[in-house]
Amino acid sequence: RENTNLALASLHARLCQEPAVRKKLKALLGADTPKVGKAVFAAPFNAIWTGADQWLISAPYESHEEMGADLAAQFAGIASVTEQSDAWAIFDLSGEGIKDVMELLCSINMRSFKQGDAARTSIHHLGCFVVHLPDQDGLRVIGPRASAGSLHHALVTAMHSAL
Repeated sequence: RENTNLALASLHARLCQEPAVRKKLKALLGADTPKVGKAVFAAPFNAIWTGADQWLISAPYESHEEMGADLAAQFAGIASVTEQSDAWAIFDLSGEGIKDVMELLCSINMRSFKQGDAARTSIHHLGCFVVHLPDQDGLRVIGPRASAGSLHHALVTAMHSAL
Protein backbone atom coordinates (compact mmCIF):
# COMPACT_ATOMS: atom_id res chain seq x y z
CA ARG A 1 0.00 0.00 0.00
CA GLU A 2 1.11 3.54 -0.60
CA ASN A 3 1.96 5.43 2.57
CA THR A 4 0.89 9.05 2.12
CA ASN A 5 1.21 10.04 5.78
CA LEU A 6 4.94 10.74 6.00
CA ALA A 7 6.61 14.13 5.90
CA LEU A 8 10.15 13.83 4.54
CA ALA A 9 13.20 16.07 4.70
CA SER A 10 16.82 15.50 3.79
CA LEU A 11 19.45 16.59 6.29
CA HIS A 12 23.08 17.09 5.17
CA ALA A 13 25.80 18.11 7.62
CA ARG A 14 27.87 21.04 6.45
CA LEU A 15 31.65 20.79 6.24
CA CYS A 16 33.26 20.60 9.70
CA GLN A 17 29.83 20.55 11.37
CA GLU A 18 29.37 16.77 11.37
CA PRO A 19 29.82 16.29 15.15
CA ALA A 20 27.37 19.09 15.95
CA VAL A 21 24.79 17.70 13.51
CA ARG A 22 25.13 14.17 14.88
CA LYS A 23 24.70 15.45 18.44
CA LYS A 24 21.61 17.49 17.56
CA LEU A 25 20.13 14.66 15.47
CA LYS A 26 20.72 12.20 18.30
CA ALA A 27 18.80 14.52 20.65
CA LEU A 28 15.96 14.83 18.10
CA LEU A 29 15.71 11.06 17.60
CA GLY A 30 16.36 10.08 21.20
CA ALA A 31 18.67 7.44 19.71
CA ASP A 32 22.01 7.24 17.94
CA THR A 33 22.10 8.49 14.37
CA PRO A 34 21.84 5.69 11.81
CA LYS A 35 25.12 4.31 10.54
CA VAL A 36 25.86 3.19 6.98
CA GLY A 37 23.07 0.96 5.68
CA LYS A 38 20.83 1.51 8.70
CA ALA A 39 17.63 3.25 9.76
CA VAL A 40 16.44 4.38 13.18
CA PHE A 41 12.79 4.27 14.17
CA ALA A 42 12.22 6.56 17.15
CA ALA A 43 8.71 8.02 17.31
CA PRO A 44 7.79 10.46 16.03
CA PHE A 45 10.96 10.85 13.92
CA ASN A 46 12.65 8.19 11.82
CA ALA A 47 15.99 8.56 10.04
CA ILE A 48 17.58 6.64 7.17
CA TRP A 49 21.29 6.91 6.37
CA THR A 50 21.47 8.08 2.75
CA GLY A 51 25.14 9.01 2.41
CA ALA A 52 28.13 10.30 4.33
CA ASP A 53 26.70 12.64 6.99
CA GLN A 54 23.32 12.63 5.20
CA TRP A 55 19.96 11.33 6.39
CA LEU A 56 16.37 11.20 5.21
CA ILE A 57 14.16 12.19 8.14
CA SER A 58 10.50 11.23 8.31
CA ALA A 59 7.61 11.84 10.70
CA PRO A 60 3.82 11.62 10.51
CA TYR A 61 2.64 14.20 8.00
CA GLU A 62 -0.48 15.11 9.94
CA SER A 63 1.60 16.34 12.89
CA HIS A 64 4.79 17.42 11.06
CA GLU A 65 3.63 19.03 7.81
CA GLU A 66 6.22 21.81 8.27
CA MET A 67 9.04 19.45 9.28
CA GLY A 68 11.42 20.70 6.58
CA ALA A 69 11.16 24.29 7.76
CA ASP A 70 11.29 23.24 11.41
CA LEU A 71 14.46 21.20 10.87
CA ALA A 72 16.03 24.02 8.84
CA ALA A 73 15.50 26.35 11.80
CA GLN A 74 16.83 23.80 14.32
CA PHE A 75 19.94 22.99 12.27
CA ALA A 76 20.56 26.53 10.95
CA GLY A 77 24.20 27.12 10.14
CA ILE A 78 25.31 23.51 10.65
CA ALA A 79 23.23 21.51 8.15
CA SER A 80 21.37 21.94 4.90
CA VAL A 81 17.76 20.79 4.99
CA THR A 82 15.56 20.18 1.97
CA GLU A 83 11.82 19.47 2.06
CA GLN A 84 11.29 16.09 0.33
CA SER A 85 7.65 15.17 1.03
CA ASP A 86 6.45 15.69 -2.55
CA ALA A 87 9.56 14.19 -4.16
CA TRP A 88 9.11 10.57 -3.08
CA ALA A 89 6.43 7.89 -3.30
CA ILE A 90 6.42 5.49 -0.37
CA PHE A 91 5.14 1.92 -0.56
CA ASP A 92 4.92 -0.18 2.60
CA LEU A 93 4.98 -3.92 1.90
CA SER A 94 4.30 -6.71 4.32
CA GLY A 95 3.38 -10.35 4.46
CA GLU A 96 4.82 -13.74 3.82
CA GLY A 97 6.90 -13.91 0.67
CA ILE A 98 7.66 -10.19 0.44
CA LYS A 99 11.42 -10.86 0.46
CA ASP A 100 10.94 -13.21 -2.50
CA VAL A 101 9.19 -10.35 -4.31
CA MET A 102 12.04 -7.95 -3.57
CA GLU A 103 14.66 -10.41 -4.78
CA LEU A 104 13.03 -10.21 -8.21
CA LEU A 105 13.25 -6.43 -8.16
CA CYS A 106 16.64 -5.45 -6.78
CA SER A 107 20.12 -6.65 -5.92
CA ILE A 108 19.72 -6.59 -2.13
CA ASN A 109 20.44 -9.89 -0.39
CA MET A 110 17.03 -10.09 1.27
CA ARG A 111 17.95 -13.21 3.29
CA SER A 112 20.43 -11.14 5.32
CA PHE A 113 18.36 -7.91 5.29
CA LYS A 114 17.24 -7.41 8.91
CA GLN A 115 15.10 -5.01 10.91
CA GLY A 116 16.62 -1.55 10.79
CA ASP A 117 18.62 -2.20 7.61
CA ALA A 118 18.39 0.31 4.76
CA ALA A 119 19.81 0.20 1.26
CA ARG A 120 19.96 2.39 -1.80
CA THR A 121 19.24 0.31 -4.90
CA SER A 122 17.74 0.33 -8.36
CA ILE A 123 14.22 -1.01 -8.92
CA HIS A 124 12.88 -1.02 -12.46
CA HIS A 125 15.66 1.45 -13.46
CA LEU A 126 14.64 3.83 -10.65
CA GLY A 127 16.90 4.92 -7.80
CA CYS A 128 15.12 3.79 -4.64
CA PHE A 129 15.63 3.18 -0.94
CA VAL A 130 14.52 -0.06 0.68
CA VAL A 131 14.14 -0.11 4.45
CA HIS A 132 13.36 -3.07 6.69
CA LEU A 133 10.71 -1.77 9.08
CA PRO A 134 10.69 -2.66 12.80
CA ASP A 135 8.06 -5.37 12.31
CA GLN A 136 9.35 -8.75 11.15
CA ASP A 137 7.81 -8.76 7.65
CA GLY A 138 7.61 -5.04 6.83
CA LEU A 139 9.59 -3.37 4.08
CA ARG A 140 9.36 0.21 2.87
CA VAL A 141 10.21 1.14 -0.71
CA ILE A 142 10.87 4.83 -1.34
CA GLY A 143 11.07 5.85 -4.98
CA PRO A 144 10.77 8.98 -7.10
CA ARG A 145 7.24 10.44 -7.05
CA ALA A 146 7.46 11.27 -10.77
CA SER A 147 7.78 7.54 -11.49
CA ALA A 148 5.36 6.24 -8.86
CA GLY A 149 3.18 4.53 -11.48
CA SER A 150 6.13 2.63 -12.93
CA LEU A 151 7.38 1.65 -9.49
CA HIS A 152 3.91 0.46 -8.44
CA HIS A 153 3.63 -1.55 -11.66
CA ALA A 154 7.00 -3.21 -10.99
CA LEU A 155 5.99 -4.09 -7.42
CA VAL A 156 2.65 -5.56 -8.46
CA THR A 157 4.18 -7.50 -11.39
CA ALA A 158 6.83 -9.00 -9.09
CA MET A 159 4.11 -9.93 -6.58
CA HIS A 160 2.17 -11.76 -9.25
CA SER A 161 5.30 -13.61 -10.26
CA ALA A 162 6.60 -14.52 -6.78
CA LEU A 163 3.43 -15.13 -4.81
